[in-house]
Amino acid sequence: MRTERTRLALVTAALVALALPVTAACDAGGDEPDAAPKTATGTLEELAAKVACKPNIQTDAEEIRQANCATKDGKYVLATFSTDRGQREWINEANDYGGSYLVGRKWVAVGEEKVVGALRDRLGGAVETGTSHHSGGGDGDGGHGGGSGGSEKGSGGHSEHHGN
Repeated sequence: MRTERTRLALVTAALVALALPVTAACDAGGDEPDAAPKTATGTLEELAAKVACKPNIQTDAEEIRQANCATKDGKYVLATFSTDRGQREWINEANDYGGSYLVGRKWVAVGEEKVVGALRDRLGGAVETGTSHHSGGGDGDGGHGGGSGGSEKGSGGHSEHHGN
């Protein structure tokens, strides 16, 4: 049952993230300094408060809590996890959907590359870019050779993608 809830939360987050506008997907990037504040910690509500978001809770389970957030920087999904292992499993599965992930200890924010970058300036963490494994079209950015959750900044982005 844990796996079913985790997968449901994953699919929900992926669909929400992929439904977001993709205007920053082809941004050249690389101009930003790699320095970020110390990685934030806390509950979903505490993390949301640090970025001035009123979280719209979508999943409230023991192993994962997930909310939709909207700030001046854009829309994103914020998820917190009860275990490091649960977080890594979620990220590994989510990587197949592509996208940008801001990863902290037991939390993840998913959204457009520019939104994730803005969140990183306030929450710290590492940016990871998922690999989109779909056929039909692409973003012209070439392949992503990352495997499972390598930290990357500025490569990839959302492409037109349709989940299951």
